[in-house]
Amino acid sequence: MKNSKAAAVLQRFSIFIVLIVMFIACSMLSPYFLTRNNLMNVARQLCVGILLAYAEMILIVSGFLDLSIGSVLALAGVLSVSTFKSTHSMLLALLVAFAVGVACNVINALFVAQFDVPAFIATLGMQQVARGIALYYTGGANILQLGKFVKLGQGMVGSVPVPVIIVFGITIVVWYVFNHTRYGRNLYAIGGNRKAAEASGIDTKKNIYISYIIVGVLAGLAGAIFMARNNSGIPNGAVGYEMTGLTAAIVGGTSFSGGVGTVMGTVAGAFIIGFLENIMNLIGVNSYIQSIIEGAIIVLAVAFDIRSKNRKTTKQIMAVKDENAGK
Repeated sequence: MKNSKAAAVLQRFSIFIVLIVMFIACSMLSPYFLTRNNLMNVARQLCVGILLAYAEMILIVSGFLDLSIGSVLALAGVLSVSTFKSTHSMLLALLVAFAVGVACNVINALFVAQFDVPAFIATLGMQQVARGIALYYTGGANILQLGKFVKLGQGMVGSVPVPVIIVFGITIVVWYVFNHTRYGRNLYAIGGNRKAAEASGIDTKKNIYISYIIVGVLAGLAGAIFMARNNSGIPNGAVGYEMTGLTAAIVGGTSFSGGVGTVMGTVAGAFIIGFLENIMNLIGVNSYIQSIIEGAIIVLAVAFDIRSKNRKTTKQIMAVKDENAGK
């Protein structure tokens, strides 16, 4: 009994143990890892990754995903930057970023919910459309001289970066939504068994729309922060960032088959991926090798998730058989 409890506790906190080990290993591999400048840089970079990880977690938990979020981020970001340069209004620029993100994801939700197009296909198409619009709008050129807009990604409040404060606030909101709202409970139910959720009265289509709209808001915010941090509107920016979000969510314990995932686990997963990318840069690992490693992590994480779920299912079946045999 004690062993089973210990195993359950270990499984619950394993991702945080991995994070601590990763942090210690990184500090030993490079003397520059624990420097203030490097940790500040990691914190700023992680902000965008965490927002995308939350977006992917929301969808994966409910049995969907978004392959367009990197392109939508870029489109929302360049239009937000362009709006700020024209109006010098940060509020209006952010509203444009949110509006673009939501508009793209409402289209995603329309195809997924109304036409039963697999989320993989619908968002893959949006990935191409959003990137194409961003490149067409800017003519493929970066938008420079952002002025005070950069404070959104580079500003400080005391000794704390502005994006860190923003993401901390978003984390509280997402945690509350997942743990204390009907919508959050519905996501787990839909991801666990969509037909059973519908039979219990859950409006799955409505929840799909809500999920993609929230993802659109997160993508828009991430786009504005990304462009501000880089001090330019980059239409070719954030290529492959959908993989960053997916990897962080899955490494953080979000089950790719749906119904399982936590906010704090996702944060830990984002930090693990962020520390890994940072230490590989510090010790000079080739960028192509980095892509290979990150791709391998995705495959291994999904394989581990599937294996764990199959093992759990097998145990449940055996328990039922033993119970029936006892009768």
